[in-house]
Amino acid sequence: MARGKFFQSVSKYFDRAASYSAAKPGMLRQVKTCNAVYRMRFPVREDNGEITVVEAFRAEHSFHRLPTKGGIRFSRRVSLDETIALAALMSYKCAIVGVPFGGAKGGIMVDPANLSLGFRERVTRRYTAELIRKNFIGPDIDVPAPDYGTSEREMGWIADTYKNLRMNEPHPYACVTGKPLGMQGIPGRKEATGLGVYYGIRTFMEQSEDMRGIGLEPGVAGKRIIVQGLGNVGYHAAYFLQKQGKALITGIIEQEGALHAKDGLDVEAVFKHRRDTGSLEGFAGAEFVAQGQSLLEADCDVLVPAALEDQITAENAPRIRARIVAEAANGPVDFDGQSILQERGILLLPDLYLNAGGVTVSYFEWLKNRAGVSFDRMFSRHEQLNKILIVETLESLTGKPVPEPIRKELVQGVSEKDMVIAALDQTMIHSYNQIHHVWKSRGLPDLRTAAFLLSIERIAESYAQHGIFP
Repeated sequence: MARGKFFQSVSKYFDRAASYSAAKPGMLRQVKTCNAVYRMRFPVREDNGEITVVEAFRAEHSFHRLPTKGGIRFSRRVSLDETIALAALMSYKCAIVGVPFGGAKGGIMVDPANLSLGFRERVTRRYTAELIRKNFIGPDIDVPAPDYGTSEREMGWIADTYKNLRMNEPHPYACVTGKPLGMQGIPGRKEATGLGVYYGIRTFMEQSEDMRGIGLEPGVAGKRIIVQGLGNVGYHAAYFLQKQGKALITGIIEQEGALHAKDGLDVEAVFKHRRDTGSLEGFAGAEFVAQGQSLLEADCDVLVPAALEDQITAENAPRIRARIVAEAANGPVDFDGQSILQERGILLLPDLYLNAGGVTVSYFEWLKNRAGVSFDRMFSRHEQLNKILIVETLESLTGKPVPEPIRKELVQGVSEKDMVIAALDQTMIHSYNQIHHVWKSRGLPDLRTAAFLLSIERIAESYAQHGIFP
């Protein structure tokens, strides 16, 4: 990827949407501008005692809401421009789903596939200390989360480092989300982004008129879907599309190649095979394609790029044969690529809506950490007692007992995970309906423009309410 290309793509998407906005030019410049960037270099000791100087970044794009929020990625490819672009997308994403955060993003230039556990921990803790030193992290300032190459393990190290360096601060665990459950994480966070992708695709596919407009019948069931990426997001998106949506996952693409099976792949079995062997190759009952990226161009109903940015460009967009491209990753389709897809009648579900499930559930985790109590603790038993009363009333009126297995299921109190998943589902439905309304009512060219415009106007409104602009 050429340095800055991703940032240019995001800027072009913004400018196109901004052309439909009534906001003043000065306000639009403020919404677009990245407010603060921290570029750092720090020494970290290798396992053999040698010292490596690591380069890293943190960008805080928008202060219209605080704290700012965004993941930390480990990647050799990460750059300052990429970090700023991702932070901007986080601002727009949060505005889309009604999460009261500004956008941020972090990146550390290391190869996540070749890090020892000890070096990984030392890098993470030193990066956290650098953020603390410049006031770029805190429950009311900037709240990181997992991203490419990181997981709940790294978030746990961040929380522990912050807690020990900010000993007198209240709610220290609210400094980061995506933590392990034992460190005040929240159930459902790990699968949240992928599950949100499923909910977003499902919500669109329930729109009969829009689906028939691209030559498909409504509903997820039976649709042929190819997923690029079997990381956290791609795996959970594919899993829920298959298990809950009853879709056919006909292709899975990874770095070492791809699998293709016209009758569908068992997502769990593929994931286990790759985890055990280190490769997709050798999975029984499917064709292994050594040039995995070629499967992006295979015939399917839905293509779900869930890896990195710039996977569909002007070079391969003319050969894409999916009816729908659902952006589970950040920026997998560049500006020129989308223009070609649109000309060819291929509908695109944009990333700043579709992969917002992660930040939505991160918001719930942050609220939980600030409150110091799980969501279900005050409600679960009360709800259970109400359900018992309803069942007993039903039994009294009918004169028949409810069978014990059914009774047990009916009277069960709501769990914290149930509440989180239901709220995520509702958020994705509500947000899509708002984007769809803007798309249709204002005659916009596509869903991405509608999503950007909705975000821009919400952020501009927030700045205006703060008195920053008249």
